[in-house]
Amino acid sequence: MTISHIIPMPQPVRPVVKLSRFSRSFGTNTVLDNLHLEIAQGEFVALLGRSGSGKTTLLRTLAGLDTADAQDVTIPTSRAVVFQDARLLPWKRVWRNVGLGLKGPDVRDRGEAALREVGLGHRLDVWPLTLSGGEAQRVALARALVREPKLLLLDEPFAALDALTRVKMHGLVMALWRAHKPAVLLVTHDVDEAIALADRVLVLDAGRIVVEERISVPRGQRTGIATALRERLLGSLGVERDEPLPFVKAE
Repeated sequence: MTISHIIPMPQPVRPVVKLSRFSRSFGTNTVLDNLHLEIAQGEFVALLGRSGSGKTTLLRTLAGLDTADAQDVTIPTSRAVVFQDARLLPWKRVWRNVGLGLKGPDVRDRGEAALREVGLGHRLDVWPLTLSGGEAQRVALARALVREPKLLLLDEPFAALDALTRVKMHGLVMALWRAHKPAVLLVTHDVDEAIALADRVLVLDAGRIVVEERISVPRGQRTGIATALRERLLGSLGVERDEPLPFVKAE
C-alpha cells in the first residue's frame, strides 16, 4: 500500500490594511480619488506627496479618525499613531503618558518596560517639559508600541528633530519595528528617509498613488541604488534635477 504525502499550498497572506476604490471628497473638492492600497503584516511602507496630495486625509482614515462611509476599507482595530508633535500631557509624568488609557494593575510595569525599550528607563518619573525633542518622540513611540498595534502610523515624527537626533531615531524605529513587527506607514517629506527605512515607497498625487517603488536591497546597503531612486522619486514630486532638493537631508 502506497501512502502519498500531500504538501499543502501556502495560504495567501491577507493584508492588514486594504483600501479598494476608496474616495473622499469635501464639498466639490475630491481629496482621495479611487485609491487602492494594501499593506501586508510586518511591511514598512513610506508615503511621499506634495502638500494637498491627500496624505493627511489618508492617514486620518487609516487611524480611524475619519469614517469610511461604508466603503471597501479594512484596517485593524489595534493601531497607533505617532505625530510630528509628541503630544504629551504636561501634567502627567512620563510613565503615565505612556500608560494613558491602559487598564489593569500592570499599567506602570508595562509603561516602564516600554520606556526602557526606547532607552528612557531613567526618565520614568520626570515631567514631559524636562525632555528634549528626541526624548519626547521616544516617549511617543513607547506610548504607541506599549499597545502592541498591528498597524503603526508615523506622521512625519522626525521632521522637527536635528539631523543627528533624526539618524538615531531612524535606528530606534528600525529596532522597534523588527522587535514588534507591526505594519508601518510612514508619512514623510524626506526622500532619503523613505529610501533608508521602507520596504516600499509610494508617491501620492491628486488623491491617487502614482508611483510605487519596492526596495529589495537590504537596509544599510542601499547606497548603490539611492541616487537613481532618489531622482525618480523627486521627479514624481515635481522637483527638477537642477533645482534645490528641499526634501533631502544634507549628507
